[in-house]
Amino acid sequence: MSHARERLDSQDMRMIEYHDATVRVRYAETDQMGVVYHANYLVWFEVGRVELIRALGIEYKIMEKEDDCHIVVADAHCRYLQSAKYDEVLRIRTRIAESRNRIVKFSYEVFRDSDDKLLATGETTHIICGSNGRPKLLPAKYQHVFKSVVAPQPDRSEA
Repeated sequence: MSHARERLDSQDMRMIEYHDATVRVRYAETDQMGVVYHANYLVWFEVGRVELIRALGIEYKIMEKEDDCHIVVADAHCRYLQSAKYDEVLRIRTRIAESRNRIVKFSYEVFRDSDDKLLATGETTHIICGSNGRPKLLPAKYQHVFKSVVAPQPDRSEA
């Protein structure tokens, strides 16, 4: 299950401000105490990122195959605020924080769905590369979409 928050820009064009994807914590993702192992958050960031791109009308598989355009992770950060536990439903909220010619940054918030508690925040930076592994320009058709939905970041100064 996933949903996107839409907003109208100054030209009345519908844009996605963020996209929410849900995951249920599986037993295999936890330790003996039922607490989620930290590396799983990065996997969930990928789920959020792929679902946001899909919600924008772009199929990542087609980007790779037809446009030789790969979004390669160059940097990843995660700030853990509270533990997630076995069988909880989590919401992975994903935004495009920045989009440039060769770099796209995504930001993430992980919420426990039952009480809307913020469990983690994160960001990944991606370099656009061809299948040869060399950086390249993000094709114009994707640049336009990504740049049009760069979202303001939530104010977490009181969190």
